[in-house]
Parts: sequence; C-alpha cells; structure tokens
Amino acid sequence: MPAETHMNSAPMTRVDVVNLVRDRLADILEIEPQQINEGDSFADDLEADSLALIELVEALEEELAERTVGFRIEDEDLQDLRLVRDAVDYVYTRVGEDS
Repeated sequence: MPAETHMNSAPMTRVDVVNLVRDRLADILEIEPQQINEGDSFADDLEADSLALIELVEALEEELAERTVGFRIEDEDLQDLRLVRDAVDYVYTRVGEDS
C-alpha cells in the first residue's frame, strides 16, 4: 500500500485507541471487551501472560500499520506496559489526533 494512502486516514481519538486495545485484548484473552478497564493490570487483573502481551503488540502493530507508516511498539518499551492505560497512552501518543 502506498504511503500516501496512510496520510488520508483520520487521526484516532483516545476513545478509538481505548476501543482498539480493548477489542484486541478481549479476543486474545477470550473475554468480553466490557470486562476490560483502563486501570486493569495486565498480569494481576486480567491474568495476561507475556505471550498474551506479545500477541496484543502484534495485533496492534498490524492494525495500526495501515494508519501510520512504520508503527511499531519497541521491545524495550514492553516492560513499561503494565496497565491497559499504559498501552492506550503509548499508542495514542503515536497515532492520536494530537500527534
């Protein structure tokens, strides 16, 4: 897909990012999206292991590569993603309407 098509995508709102993260995580964990809150800890509240987090990163990268050329979540940043809110903030700062 040519890079020009990426520029035509509307920026994502924070709500868009929350919904995207929640939906992808719900698919991976096989739970309802409504069961996932921004303040939830991946490990403690959602019982998501490191494999689930890697799946989430891959799903987000795949989805967002269509909107933002070269979107990637760096491996060294994974350790900072402890809460759902951390993942939302990380993604939003890179693809949101303020970026």
